[in-house]
Amino acid sequence: MKKNKILIVGAGITGITLAERFASMGNEVLIIDKRDHIGGNCYDYKNEDGILIHKYGSHIFHTDYKDVWEYLSQFTDWLYYQHKVLGFIDGKFVPIPFNLNTLYELFSLKFAQRLEEKLINKFGYNKKVPILELKKAKDKDLKFLANFVYEKVFLHYTEKQWGLKPEEIDSSVTARVPVVISRDDRYFQDKYQGVPEEGYTKMFEKMLKNKNIIVQLNTNFKDIKNKNKYNLIFYTGPIDEFFNYKFGRLDYRCLKLDFQTFNQENYQPVAVVNYPNNYDFTRIVEFKKLTQQNHKKTTIAIEYPGTEGFMAYPVLDEKNKKLFQKYSKEAEKLKKQNIYFAGRLAEYKYYDMDEAVKSSLDLFNKIN
Repeated sequence: MKKNKILIVGAGITGITLAERFASMGNEVLIIDKRDHIGGNCYDYKNEDGILIHKYGSHIFHTDYKDVWEYLSQFTDWLYYQHKVLGFIDGKFVPIPFNLNTLYELFSLKFAQRLEEKLINKFGYNKKVPILELKKAKDKDLKFLANFVYEKVFLHYTEKQWGLKPEEIDSSVTARVPVVISRDDRYFQDKYQGVPEEGYTKMFEKMLKNKNIIVQLNTNFKDIKNKNKYNLIFYTGPIDEFFNYKFGRLDYRCLKLDFQTFNQENYQPVAVVNYPNNYDFTRIVEFKKLTQQNHKKTTIAIEYPGTEGFMAYPVLDEKNKKLFQKYSKEAEKLKKQNIYFAGRLAEYKYYDMDEAVKSSLDLFNKIN
């Protein structure tokens, strides 16, 4: 097979996976990133107190893709971790997503039993019901529950997180945190769940440890000269930036994190606590509960969504979806020049980490 010279723009999880795969086949790979570190928003590091933190908010790896889990397991051992989230609702810490256990935390025993019976009769046990679907229920009790959950769990959290009401954003977003008709308190139900034992950055470093890979940080795509010497180019940055915003800018919801360290071993009951209604922030993350690190101190991050900070989530409303389609058509034309667009920013899509890896592996197999 002919060996290629490959340029990969963006050293996040998508770019790193592509780099590792192509380099493993003997291709020469240059991977660049505008930031001063690898890993994109999955980057983690030890702070001045020696506590491993996620710079861009909590990242928990979860997947049902056995091939993705086995692929990454070549580069890391795992700390097995089942993610549980609590929400601060009506002065109580209760399980999120809203499930049957949450019912009994917030309502009287008799009323909770009645709601449980009606939910199971209507939707079945162990079903996940998007809140906007639950709101369509005609039964008086279920309608009450739908309005309660909508108000207490979804509405104000969504307004803070997105600056929009739940009805104004893509249904795939609201469906990510459904009402769960079971007593499973886990945030994810995937078969494989965990965090890399030494952290994401260490895993990425091992993926890039190949003599065929050159990593160049603090480097913009526009700074690369003689781009035509590369047989393949993979662009994982913002697609609108690649085309110099010729159709306008795509909107992103951004995050600002307030890191605080306390001279105590624990701060909150679980790694992530959501605050749907109280305060300006959406959630607090305590990293030690993810990484299972033993330390006398603990570090938290308070998350403030808005228009400032780092780009976190594409705003998948009708305006932005139409705008992205214009850029997508331009990107499609460049495949003839062996330029491919991949990943969260280039595809303007909310990818979980496993989906980003899976998509990268599929792209590699398709081209290879």
